[in-house]
Amino acid sequence: MLIWVLLSIVTLSMHFHPHTHWQRRTHWRKPLLMLLVSSFFVVGIQAQTSLPSLGDRISGTVSMKQEYAMGQRFLSQIRRSAPTIPDALINEYLENLTYKLASRSQLQDHRLSFVIIDSEDLNAFAAPGGIIGVNTGLFLNAKTEAEFASVMAHEIAHVSQRHFARGVDQAQAGRVGQMAALLASVVVMATSDAQHGQAAILAVQGRAVENQLRFSRSNEAEADRIGQDNMYSAGFDPSGMSDLFESLIAINRYGRRPPEFLLSHPVTESRIADARGRAIRYPDREYDQNIEYQVMRARVRGHYSENKPGLVMEYKRELERSVGEFEQDTNRYGLATAYWENEQYREALETLAPLLEKDANRISYVVTNAEIYTAQNEPGMAITFLRRHMSINPGNHPLTMAYVDALIEARSYNEAAEVMEEHARSRTVDHNLWYQLAEAQGKAGNISKVHQARAEYFVLLGDFRKARQQLQYALRIETDNGAAPVVESRLRQKIREVEQKQLELQG
Repeated sequence: MLIWVLLSIVTLSMHFHPHTHWQRRTHWRKPLLMLLVSSFFVVGIQAQTSLPSLGDRISGTVSMKQEYAMGQRFLSQIRRSAPTIPDALINEYLENLTYKLASRSQLQDHRLSFVIIDSEDLNAFAAPGGIIGVNTGLFLNAKTEAEFASVMAHEIAHVSQRHFARGVDQAQAGRVGQMAALLASVVVMATSDAQHGQAAILAVQGRAVENQLRFSRSNEAEADRIGQDNMYSAGFDPSGMSDLFESLIAINRYGRRPPEFLLSHPVTESRIADARGRAIRYPDREYDQNIEYQVMRARVRGHYSENKPGLVMEYKRELERSVGEFEQDTNRYGLATAYWENEQYREALETLAPLLEKDANRISYVVTNAEIYTAQNEPGMAITFLRRHMSINPGNHPLTMAYVDALIEARSYNEAAEVMEEHARSRTVDHNLWYQLAEAQGKAGNISKVHQARAEYFVLLGDFRKARQQLQYALRIETDNGAAPVVESRLRQKIREVEQKQLELQG
């Protein structure tokens, strides 16, 4: 019962915020989700006992089924409260990398859900039930894929070792109020200025938060150790963990304000030394550099740059100074992205061309080329270019969404909606996709389908009242238009399902 009480309190504290798309030259500066990991994995944790059997309930308090349900509800709240990134390339990259790590982890339930928050602040979090989240700021601060993977491996370890359930078990006696208040404070920090959330925490807990962080260090050490083992098993350089820790220490030393990540993941010299010591004990191995990670970094860097001409000049200099093929390719893609951000489309295409010539079927290059065509008001060229690649990689998420964007720019709204409807069958929990589908259906004039897509979107946001309302609108339209009985029956069944979910939430 404990977790359902907590969720009810958090749910009541939420207010719906309209979904925000990844918009170029639109920048989010709000600090987001500070102390999120500690709020889940730290609150109420006392000195750790011996590790439980991961296949069992943790002393009968929280089952894995309950953890999954709680995580899904929390994910809904994050979708409602924080600006997320719909960029298909970045989302697919995160999914692929995390699943690669998860396949080598101790996770028993491999149902993972992902969210990328549009914020330059360095942060990452894991929540019960396989919820993995990052801020785009992690791409900016992790210079290599190994550094990025070290954070993901650490968060997966928190989930696989069920640190939340172990904390709840030890917090069972007399700590429900404190836990609920801290979870509510997390929501405040996700939806407004982080300092307000800090004030809320201090008002409830005072110096107790510092004590809880101290008690959490055994969990952090365990997540480091297990995460580093999983990194090595998955083919990532385990020294990336200590490299990132050292960079974070430097940021904290010279910056006026520490990264959000450090507030929930305190980094000490001993923690760095432990990570470095473990890394040198693994057998020697050659590690390949992955251009895909650098592609994602360049996209994020271009998105947040406030001085687009300056970014172009910076990448020009870096390309001229490049040593080796990998560095040249990295900086060439960065320069193409900078030109694109600066609306120098011809230069962007010319800069990208050598990369496509060398690796014509790399999806990230193909998608970027199509995006530039669409941005310079040549969606027909993007459509033609993408169709061949979609025949080679049917159902690929980034290719499909680039194709949809080009169709919408070409005002082929019905076709765009049809493509997304088909694509949504394999991505039923992609709230960005349902949002964009509703927009396309509106432009195509398919009003009943607008309401149906909005209903799916609101379900994923956990707003079942609005989802039910949208389905009722759709049912009314279909009834007035004399729809086939099977259509009406399907909508009525969907309404009943949403009503049941709403009752479960209220109960």
